[in-house]
Formats: sequence, structure tokens, C-alpha cells
Amino acid sequence: MLDAVIFDKDGTLFDFRLSWGAFTENLLAEVALDADMALRLGQVLGYDPATRHFTRTSPVISMTTPEIAAILHPHLSGITLAQLNDRMSILSAQAPMVPAVPLRAVLTDLKTRGLRLGLATNDTEMPARVHLAGAGILDLFDFVVGCDSGFGGKPAPGQLMEFLRRFALAPGRVAMVGDSRHDLDAGRAAGMHALAVLTGVATAAELAPHADVVLADIAQIGPWIDAQTA
Repeated sequence: MLDAVIFDKDGTLFDFRLSWGAFTENLLAEVALDADMALRLGQVLGYDPATRHFTRTSPVISMTTPEIAAILHPHLSGITLAQLNDRMSILSAQAPMVPAVPLRAVLTDLKTRGLRLGLATNDTEMPARVHLAGAGILDLFDFVVGCDSGFGGKPAPGQLMEFLRRFALAPGRVAMVGDSRHDLDAGRAAGMHALAVLTGVATAAELAPHADVVLADIAQIGPWIDAQTA
């Protein structure tokens, strides 16, 4: 049924709240002049520093790093947009990623099924590779692209189309796995199966209209494949 699976990163491989709460805290600590400013900037980012929760519409969830920087930059002084974008990429690479599942075991199971594995993230490519390497899974991926890799960002399908092109894959035999509508819409636009997971912020009710199936996490992909071929 499938020849390949391409994953989103944040909220899919890594638990979104636990991983990106730390990134956002560090970013606010660096750019805010005081606690009141940190609170205001947190509102811009859809993040509450007091509860460490993201709103469902937070730009941090689905936008690219340059898009997030562009939203934040008008509220800052003494730093250029390019400098902010570069600094955010560095902070992203330093963010402590919390795996959503035992990643090595789950991804190795998919590889043993003969599947190619890809990663398409709205983060930049450098921190994406750092995060995969830190989790001990970079070697399992055949393809890793970020929003700065030359193929755009989601929900546009450019990253996914490059995955198809590079490995001569039929879109109907590839699954895009993600935790946000941006991921699922990109998958559908590329002609792929769209698999939603609940390790991000969105609910099953929000994701279901855009997905072939809603799974608890990526550990359920193998059993889902088995059920389709039974």
C-alpha cells in the first residue's frame, strides 16, 4: 500500500508543548525587556508564559521560522529581521526536544517494512537535522528539508513534491503524517494520504475533516498499515 512516509517534525516526532514551550520561553527571555513585554510578546505568539500553553491558533504551531519572525519583529527594537530570524534558528537548534514516542524503535519498524522516510518541517533545515541527530534517528531518514531548503513551507506542497520527485514515488503510495491542518493540507495537495496525530495542539475533531485517519501518535502507523493490508 505504501512505499514511503514523510513526517512533520514538531508535534509529530516530538511532543509540541513540552519541546516548544522551552524554545518560546528562551526566545521571550532574550528579546523582551521586562515581564510585561514578555507577556505581550507571548500573546503575539499565542503563548501564555504563566501556564506554558499555546493557543490552537499560535503561529509557532504551523508557520515557518521566517513567518514567525516577521510577526514578532514589529514589536521589537534594536534587532533587524534578518538577525531575529538567524537567532530564532539558533534557539530552535538548542531547544530540548521531547520525543512523542520511542522514536528509534517506531521508525526502525517502518524502515524494516521497506519504507523510505522523509521529514518536511516549517522549521529551518539546520535545527531540524540537529534535532533528529540529537534523538539518534537522523540516519533513518532518506530526506530532510526545512522551510529554507528551497522548496517552500507548508501548507504549500513543494517540500512533498520534491520528496516524490527525488525518489520517483507515486503520491498515492506515500503518507504525509502531521499534527496540524497545514501538514494535512500539504499532503492532500501533493496527492498523498494524510495521517493526523494528536501529539500537537489540535484536537481530533479539528483534524479529522482533513485526514484519512486520526491516530494517537506515530507508533500507530505500523498497525494502521497492517489494518489496510489485512
